[in-house]
Amino acid sequence: MTEIGELLRAILFSAHKHRGQRRKDEDASPYINHPIEVAELIANVGGVSDLPTLMAAILHDTVEDTGSTFAELEETFGREVRLLVEEVTDDKSLPKEVRKQLQIDHAQALSSGAKQIKIADKICNIHDVAHTPPPQWPLERRREYLQWAAKVVDGCRGSNSSLEHYFDEELREAWSKLGSSRETIPTP
Repeated sequence: MTEIGELLRAILFSAHKHRGQRRKDEDASPYINHPIEVAELIANVGGVSDLPTLMAAILHDTVEDTGSTFAELEETFGREVRLLVEEVTDDKSLPKEVRKQLQIDHAQALSSGAKQIKIADKICNIHDVAHTPPPQWPLERRREYLQWAAKVVDGCRGSNSSLEHYFDEELREAWSKLGSSRETIPTP
């Protein structure tokens, strides 16, 4: 199978697993848009053409959000893809605050591919939080998300300067949109 064929197979798998799921944004957009956008950022902003990284980006939420297993990913897409997905997957049995802190704590130890997936994921999420947030999220929760995402990405720095720069731009725009003054916008 060609690399394009492999990537399309990962997209099809992810689309099947996420079918019927919606994002929390105000438009309740189809969930599959998110992993596709993450992979697109890695490829077109980050300049990454590494097939396992792109496939893992497409599959990054399948275990966490769909009931897929790491064994299923390894059997279907190979060990390298499985390991990348495993690195960026939260343990949903833990409380939310613990999971969030673990993302900060573990960011520096991630592989380069996992760091790039994590940065692209946070780019997409901060854009959504700033422009199409979940309707029930008050302004303070949105600002807290931006602060937390910046801490996670700080631990991922050094993996892809183009993605990091794009994250910084999106973060500044998000802070501006959420009404933060210039003095309180965190600088990377």
